[in-house]
Amino acid sequence: MGIAGSGKGTQGKLLAETTDYKVISTGELLRAYGSEDQHRRMHTGELISDEEVTELLDRALAELDDPNKTILDGYPRSVAQSKWLLGQAAGGRFNIQYVLHLNASREAVKQRMKDRARTDDHDEAIEARFNEYEKATVPILDYYRTHGIDVVEVNGEQPIETVHQEILAIDKDRG
Repeated sequence: MGIAGSGKGTQGKLLAETTDYKVISTGELLRAYGSEDQHRRMHTGELISDEEVTELLDRALAELDDPNKTILDGYPRSVAQSKWLLGQAAGGRFNIQYVLHLNASREAVKQRMKDRARTDDHDEAIEARFNEYEKATVPILDYYRTHGIDVVEVNGEQPIETVHQEILAIDKDRG
């Protein structure tokens, strides 16, 4: 987890390349399988509803051989999505090993986002995602902590390889 542009996608892909984990990116799921309306809403920085995203994730998880070897990128983004995820884990569908939180400031990630040149990375959409992160996503970290899930903090402003090495060490310790 982390603010938009903190490196979640990059780090998830790097971790998957060096382990036997699979990455499920809700952003990529939405870009690939989302409706025209969902694409329009993403472009304006609006988050897609919990139900819409959860439905896509549920289908993606059902296609995996081993959901315990999965990195979720972009999910959950609300307490409601967190409740669904914890409910699935409580029901025995998979185990949640830990939550990785990439800390990064708005200033540090804004240029990163502009450099990646995605069509949904314009000033208004970036600001909307930052605000939505503060309002909806930050409370998830406390929610997980109160439900016994280990939330591991990593400085996402460090060089990519440094962050990756920290994550590998964390995964080795907790995996």
